[in-house]
Amino acid sequence: MNPRVCFVIPTYNESENITLLLGRLTDLYPDANTLFLVVDDESPDGTGELVRRFSADDKRVHLLQGRKRGLGAAYVRGIMHAMDSLDADVVVQMDADFSHDPADAGRLLARVATDADADMAIGSRYVAGGAVDETWGFRRRQLSLWGNRLARWIAGLKGVRDCTAGFKAIRTTALRETGVAEIRVLGYAFQVALLHRLLHSGARVVEEPIYFRDRERGVTKLGLDSMLEFMYHIWWLRLTSHRTFIKFCVTGTSGVFINLGSFHLLMQLGVHRYLASPIAIELSIISNFLINNYWTFAERNLAGRKRIRGLKFNVVSLLSLALSYGTFLALSLLLPRAAPLWLQGLAIVPAVLVNYFLNSYWTFRDAKRN
Repeated sequence: MNPRVCFVIPTYNESENITLLLGRLTDLYPDANTLFLVVDDESPDGTGELVRRFSADDKRVHLLQGRKRGLGAAYVRGIMHAMDSLDADVVVQMDADFSHDPADAGRLLARVATDADADMAIGSRYVAGGAVDETWGFRRRQLSLWGNRLARWIAGLKGVRDCTAGFKAIRTTALRETGVAEIRVLGYAFQVALLHRLLHSGARVVEEPIYFRDRERGVTKLGLDSMLEFMYHIWWLRLTSHRTFIKFCVTGTSGVFINLGSFHLLMQLGVHRYLASPIAIELSIISNFLINNYWTFAERNLAGRKRIRGLKFNVVSLLSLALSYGTFLALSLLLPRAAPLWLQGLAIVPAVLVNYFLNSYWTFRDAKRN
């Protein structure tokens, strides 16, 4: 049995294109298991009414309307409806203005249907064989090229050539893993936000070359506000993709203060430096574990039982303790005149690195990445 496919097509004032597009799509893909969902933002030009008329003759065509909130919001609404109400196995994203050739959707669908390594197939302008309309001027070509490069470099979308593509076939199993309903990007930056989530959830992405045509009818909706939103969100994605590391750094900083504060206090109480050092290290390790367990890695679906994680953490703690204390001893022998507090601070560095990597990839391993 063929997978249940749903084309999700967002529209706003596309009355000149929508009937032609639906006619072309329904002719190309006559299978009863292929549906067409038009997500219309209450277009004042009557786009929604045209879809209703078309759906009277072809029940595979559906209309979902709502107030205008942007392309991203329309896609979220449409994708969720396709998955939850129409039981789609594969969602196809495409524009309504014929920029994407309806016939090319067949190649995208074939990739996700037959390629075990493809959760998403992108209709790509920037792989071998892909191209953009010859009428594009220098400015538009550079905007598109640099938009993709910035998305790839800043948002960390490595390995994907067309990061801003709006033509995709995606398995709904991968979409559910991304938490697509949580995406709050309203405009064109949605494409980058969705791709970012898919890649970071482990989705496998392939690209198929397409020829991207300029629209012949209607007016483009891409404006300065969309470009500004795009720049804001690719930087925001960069920041959030390193959120766990940032939390770990904050936790580590608190551990440094506890370590050095405890060491200083113990020295003031007359405890010998060689005893004060491991005590201070152990106190900082305990505090770091508690904060990491309940804050840094709280969003992960942690693998294994708590008792096993506790045992793993103790092993890592002992290694960190040995490394930090060994570094302190070595530095004390090499630099006998240096202030002990400075030596204690330097000894923290290798222990912090080992502590992070072992705990992140072993103790607090995300079960989803097994």
